[in-house]
This record gives sequence, C-alpha cells and structure tokens, in this order.
Amino acid sequence: MFRLLGVGAVAAAVVKLLLHLYAGHSYGYFVDELYYLACARHLAWGYVDQPPLIAFLARISVALFGESLQAIRFLPALAGTGTVLLAGFIARELGGGRFAAGLAALCTLAAPGFLSIDSFLSMNAFEPLFWMGCALVVIRVIKTGDQKLWIWFGLLAGLGLENKHSMLIFGLGLVAGLLLTPERHLFRKPGIWLAAILAVAVFAPNLIWNIANGFPFLELQANIRASRRNVDLGFVKFWGEVLLVMLPLSAPIWIAGLWQLFFTPQGKPFRALGWAWLITAALIMTLNPRIYYLFPAFPLLFAAGSVWWESRLSAFWSVAAITSIAAMAVVAAPLAVPVLPVETYIRYAAFLGVEQPRIEGRRLGPLPQLYADQFGWEEMTAVVAKAYQAVPADLKSRTAIFAQNYGQAGAVDLFGPKCGLPPALSGHQNYFLWGPRESTWESMIILDDREEVLRKLFDVVEKVGRVEHPYSMPDQHFDVFYCRGPKFEVKDLWPRLKKWR
Repeated sequence: MFRLLGVGAVAAAVVKLLLHLYAGHSYGYFVDELYYLACARHLAWGYVDQPPLIAFLARISVALFGESLQAIRFLPALAGTGTVLLAGFIARELGGGRFAAGLAALCTLAAPGFLSIDSFLSMNAFEPLFWMGCALVVIRVIKTGDQKLWIWFGLLAGLGLENKHSMLIFGLGLVAGLLLTPERHLFRKPGIWLAAILAVAVFAPNLIWNIANGFPFLELQANIRASRRNVDLGFVKFWGEVLLVMLPLSAPIWIAGLWQLFFTPQGKPFRALGWAWLITAALIMTLNPRIYYLFPAFPLLFAAGSVWWESRLSAFWSVAAITSIAAMAVVAAPLAVPVLPVETYIRYAAFLGVEQPRIEGRRLGPLPQLYADQFGWEEMTAVVAKAYQAVPADLKSRTAIFAQNYGQAGAVDLFGPKCGLPPALSGHQNYFLWGPRESTWESMIILDDREEVLRKLFDVVEKVGRVEHPYSMPDQHFDVFYCRGPKFEVKDLWPRLKKWR
C-alpha cells in the first residue's frame, strides 16, 4: 500500500503525525475539547450542537489513553495523518504517479487550515476522512463499475453524518455531480440506492434523537444566524481567506485540480467530482457559515491538481515546487499549530504581520481565538474552588455551581473533581438538556453574571472572585459570585436559562 504511494506521500504523513504528537501537549485544553469530554460522560445518540460520534470517540480516547492533552489529541493526529494519505491515494486513483501522490500529500500537510483543525479534538479533524473516503469510493466505482463498493460509500456517509451534519452538503454535491454528468447511469443500478439506504440506517439513531427532541440543531443554527455570531464574509474575503488557510503557494495546485476534472481527457471520467466540489462550495457560501466548512473538500483538488502538474513540470520545477511549498509551510505552521511558546508566538506573528482569520465576532486579546480559547480554564476552576471552600460547612454539600457557557462548565467538570467541586450546571447547549439535577439553588456559586441581575434573584449576593488570564479571550474575564436565598423555584427559572447559540 505504501509502496503505491511512494516515499514522498509517506514522508508527508509521518511528518504530519510527528508534528501533532509534538504539539499535542502545548498550551491547554481548547474550549470545545472541554465540552466534548463532558459529552463523553453523558453518552447519547445526539446533542444540541452535534451528532454523537465525537462524544463516543472522546469516550474511547479517555478509556484507552486518559484525559491528558496528548491523550485526547492522539486520535485527531491520526485522523489528520489519514487525510494526508487519502490525498495521495486519490491522486493515484485519478491517474497520477508517485510524484502526484507526494505533491497532493504535501499540499494537504502544508495547509494551515488542516494543521489547525487536526491539532485538537474536534469533529472537524475526522470530517475529511468521510468526505474523501466517499470521493475515493466514487472514483473506484467509475473506474471499475464494481457495485459492491457502494456499501463502503453508504457506511462512510452514514458515519460522516454521525460525525457532523455537514456531511449532507457534500453528499448532495456528489449526487448533483453524478446527475449532471454521464455518470447519471449509476442511478439505474442498485448499488447507489443500497448505499443511500445504508447511510440512512447508520444515521437513523441521531435522526430519531433529533425528532424526539424537536430538532434542537435546527433551532441552534437559526439562533446563530439571528445573533450574527459568525463573521460575515463576502465573496472576495471568503476566497481570500481560503487562499491563506490552504497556503498561498498551493493555490496553483488546487485551482489546476478544477481544470483537471473539467477540461482534460484524463479528468473527464471524474467530472462529477468537479461538480460536487463546486456545488459544495456554493452551498457553503450560501449558508454563510465559517470557511473551515469547506476544508474537507480540498484534498480532492490537491490530488487532481497534482495529477495535472505531474505531466507538465520538469525535474527542476518539480523540486522547486516541492521546496517552495515546504518552505512556506514551515513559516506558516506556527500560526496554525502551537509549536512555539506563547510569547515567542506573539513576537513571531507580529514580525510576519499576518492577521489571523476571524471565526466569530468576538473581541480578541494578544492571541487568535483558536489559541486564546486554550488558556485560563484551569486557573478559572481554581478561583471557583477557592470560593467553594469558603462556603459554610453546613451548606457546602447543597451548593451548586452555575456556568454561562460549556467551556466554563466543562472546565469545572474536568478540573473540579480533584478540588472537591460538584459537577457544573449551565443552560448552554447540551448542558441545558442535562438539567438542574437535584439542586435547590439555596447556595450557589455563579460564574460570569451581573450583580444587579443576581440581586433580583437571590437575597444574598457576594462577589467572591475574579477570573482573568493574560492570554485568554477577553470575554472570559469575569466575576464570580456566591448567592443564597433564591427568590424563585428552580423548575420555573430553568427554562429561561436555555442558551442555544
């Protein structure tokens, strides 16, 4: 298998794995990692903001390796390595040689976007495996006509939906691409329909969960759009940022990939995949989500573009292309994966003068959001623990902790047990569905709220701490309050605490 890919593709995969294993211990837990670990303690067939696979993977990771940073980031590192290898395999299946496989793998390795999403536990690290796995199956079906391969497509598509609902976008793109090309004849055979049935069957548990819970994911998405939380990118800015996060020197590769799929005899049999890519991109831009939603589709273009360039580059220019892409990747890597000490990173980013792409419309501190959201959580929990230890002994067992978001709550749940803290409560995302448990709220430690609001709800309100960290997001600098004597019934207040956005 590795002989088919060649030394270049295998080397790129090894570098990818070693880089993430090295960086895996750096900085701290990312905010979403704290939440996924919390979900792993409450396994279900669905969650407000994601399907269940990431929680199952987190549970498996903890069971096998523990809850340390390096432990929970091992599977994402493997997934990213798999994506690099998949790019090489797709290049070979599209008619390329070992150089094309190596170039496709290098471009996938070098892209800051992939370096970023593969550096921490998240569903985004696994998504390219499902998208590109499905693309590889389609290529093989077109080449061989083997209808049995559709079973793998159905399984991958179903698992992809259990990982992230945006699998549906790429699936629609593939269906539309096949219908727009002579490959529409595949719909007259049973294989593709069996794949659809299998995909629905694998996805059914999450679909049933959503139906039973009133489709909370759709409510969440509507709330996000209404709040304008995501940065609104126009056409030019969207593609400008795509050029950056896929590495500027790799642009000629993936642009050539579209040309290869649409306008060359070698790529013509696979034109459906070109349409799939364009339709996927159009749907993502129409829905106005974040640019990383398109990341999983790029290995396909890296592969196709590498095939195009392979037959056109001389030996000299082949070496020049590989060397220049690798050199730019080395320069860009610290902006995407935490390989530098924080202060060194800040100086390095200032020296380069590169502004990090913004994900949300939140105020930034000295670090970009993906780095800043890895700081302050353990220190925050220490502040909460100090407040908890000061609670009168007769009330401590009846004291609850309320957090405003899943990062705060997840941090209390991860770091709190060693400090004797009870599990956190929150109205944010799936914490709302987990409910207030048996708490009467007669004694509460409340994070990140306003004193004037709390005085309307409790007889006694005391500020007992302040959370600040020089590297964390500025909106995670807040006061901590101790409250007693609720003026409400928990069952009446809890529905008003729902925060799905």
